[in-house]
Amino acid sequence: MKDKKLRIIPLGGLGEVGKNMMVYEYDQQILIVDAGLMFPENDMLGIDYIIPDIEYLADKREWVKGIVITHGHEDHTGAIHHLLEQVNAPIYATPLTRGLLEVKLSRGGLINQVRLHTVQAGETVQIGKFQVEFFHVCHSVPDGVGLGFTTPAGLIVHS
Repeated sequence: MKDKKLRIIPLGGLGEVGKNMMVYEYDQQILIVDAGLMFPENDMLGIDYIIPDIEYLADKREWVKGIVITHGHEDHTGAIHHLLEQVNAPIYATPLTRGLLEVKLSRGGLINQVRLHTVQAGETVQIGKFQVEFFHVCHSVPDGVGLGFTTPAGLIVHS
């Protein structure tokens, strides 16, 4: 196991408000958490929204085993259709978040091309080499979850 490394790669959202997307990578398997957008500043004329830089995934798209969406805010869901243009992986979300995603994916014509899985807080799901436990978090939108990942390299808490 010493030659296998756990990589935690923020593609957006670290140190900023918006475009949240985190990649967890272990042994050529990837789990993506969130796919958000960021709204432009007033001086960004002509820019509608800003999405994470997903170039890192370009040659690793087959490694992606799943996408977990933690809650329904745009800064966590708004770039989902851009991500799905590059990555074909199942999406895991709580009931309200799933409903919001379904509306967004229907508008973009992607609803019949994705595999959506409903999860509940307290549930544990195996996604590739990542055992993902969903837990309640308090937030300004209902049905948000934090995540506990058990990996061969150790435990990760994402909240």
